[in-house]
Amino acid sequence: MAVNIADRPTDKVREEVVDQLVMNYSHGELSHEAFERRLDQAMASESNEELVELVADLDLTVDQEYIEKKKEDFRFNYSSAPTNESELLVNVFSGSGRSGEWRVAKEIKSISIFGGCDIDFSEAIFTQREVTVKVFCLFGGIDIFVPENVKVVSKAFCIFGGIDNKAPSTDYIDAPTIYVEGLVLFGALDIKLKRTLKERFTAFANGLKDIFN
Repeated sequence: MAVNIADRPTDKVREEVVDQLVMNYSHGELSHEAFERRLDQAMASESNEELVELVADLDLTVDQEYIEKKKEDFRFNYSSAPTNESELLVNVFSGSGRSGEWRVAKEIKSISIFGGCDIDFSEAIFTQREVTVKVFCLFGGIDIFVPENVKVVSKAFCIFGGIDNKAPSTDYIDAPTIYVEGLVLFGALDIKLKRTLKERFTAFANGLKDIFN
């Protein structure tokens, strides 16, 4: 017997609805405008009933091919190849960063004094399930960019500065966890998404549309 829709976890219902929207859009059953509108509504709604109503008129449902393509597109970049246990990034009156397809050490130390540092995990290759970023920021700024499906736990402390963590919570089972620790003095630490979950699904949907059409 199916569980009453009102009693199901909203995040799970939302994921299923978004999958069905992507499936129908990629197969030409929804216009681009309708897909964008319904996707916005799906991301914003906290009502299970409102969510399922968004796909009530759509016939196509997710198949095995869709599941495999989504798994491939959304998988994390893991590697078992050995890498350094720690990496040090020091910026004094200067700036530097890490980006692209770089191998992530188990621990990253970032020191910025009158300088800036960008740490971009969006295309990074993880070698550990858990990564710790230790920061010290004095009259500087540190920006940490994360993919939309990783877990971020911020434990950093701030004095006369600012810490802004915009990374969403996620329930992906295989998601790596990034712990951010340290001290910010008269500076700023920003943890933010490289692109939103909506942008990720839109790119995925457009990729499928190119394949199926």
